[in-house]
Amino acid sequence: MAEAAGVSVPTVSKVLNGRADVAPETRARVEELIHRHGYRRRRGPGAGRSPTIDLVFHELDSAWAIEVIRGVERIARTEGLSVVLSESGGEQTPRDAWVEAVLGRQSTAAILVFSDLAPDQRARLTARSIPFVVVDPTGDTDEDVPSIGSANWNGGLVATRHLIELGHERIAVIGGPTDVLCSRARIDGYRSALDSAGLPVDHELIRSGDFHIEGGHSHGRDLLTSQNPPTAVFAGSDLQAMGLYEAARELGVRIPEDLSVVGYDDLPVARWVGPPLTTVRQPLTEMAEEATRLALMLSRGQQPPNLRLDLATNLVVRHSTAPPKHR
Repeated sequence: MAEAAGVSVPTVSKVLNGRADVAPETRARVEELIHRHGYRRRRGPGAGRSPTIDLVFHELDSAWAIEVIRGVERIARTEGLSVVLSESGGEQTPRDAWVEAVLGRQSTAAILVFSDLAPDQRARLTARSIPFVVVDPTGDTDEDVPSIGSANWNGGLVATRHLIELGHERIAVIGGPTDVLCSRARIDGYRSALDSAGLPVDHELIRSGDFHIEGGHSHGRDLLTSQNPPTAVFAGSDLQAMGLYEAARELGVRIPEDLSVVGYDDLPVARWVGPPLTTVRQPLTEMAEEATRLALMLSRGQQPPNLRLDLATNLVVRHSTAPPKHR
């Protein structure tokens, strides 16, 4: 391989071990040969690996992330492993520097949350026999990419059906970014519930937020001050529901007397806000646990029955939803 790449054997060794002191052009040449010839570094389960799991988020600024970290930590602790936590600065693909760090540590496995790897990054980890698992993929992943998600379409369906069964007809939705798979699935579930009930889909009531409080607040104010405001809102995350709560408070709109609200995630804060939030429970901690188990199984050379798994979601009814006043 060294001869084919036109480099020395020590240089190939540096690339194989994820060392940073290799020129980018040289590294790319060696990596391309590794990928072309399907080279995998031979090592038995656990051999030469550090007792670490790398966990990378696209961003680390919400209670959502804490639930995922809790799940990974829980499994890692029982296996005697440490967790190395990173953030990709809002990017959906980690920086190459993160991949180099994982290779340099020779980590047992890597878990990516709300993110994914570029093809060359996948090839580099695969060539070193470092398995990776994606939690809550942002887009459609290849069939051979291990991933753990949840039943987002069903979550959007049951949230909207709950509001319809209460008698609401003008129901808005504040989803997440349009390029994120789970957000699109939740809105598709919302549309399906309206269609099944014979209710029209009003595009003015469909908003794309950011899954954060600020998005819920700005879209909430816009919806509630419109000429024909909704009587209910399905917020695509609990954090957006919190922003909507604040917008309602500022405008003197009472929940649930004037406005019913359903969130998504069932974060711990959902039961303590006033009124306690009706929400779709997404099993974040369990998703993280399953992802960690899957990653460790792959690190031991075991073949799991399924590389892709979606865990069930369910509606948790509290006090933020009620029949509309006109009923």
